[in-house]
Amino acid sequence: MDSRKIAAVLLIVAGALALAYGGFSYTKETHEASIGPMNLSIAEKRHVNVPVWAGVVAVIVGGVLLVGGRKR
Repeated sequence: MDSRKIAAVLLIVAGALALAYGGFSYTKETHEASIGPMNLSIAEKRHVNVPVWAGVVAVIVGGVLLVGGRKR
């Protein structure tokens, strides 16, 4: 499997996941303090929205790369 087909499959999978979930969330640790034996940390949970058009474009581009290949 060449790199173009791998990229095509990854684009299709990423686009499908973007359409199914609409985004992803992650946790970012912002502050940390140590006072003697005590440790204190603050974590923020953030959510990133992925637009529907980005998922559709990723699936279409992946399909074009997978199907419409260059003939040798």
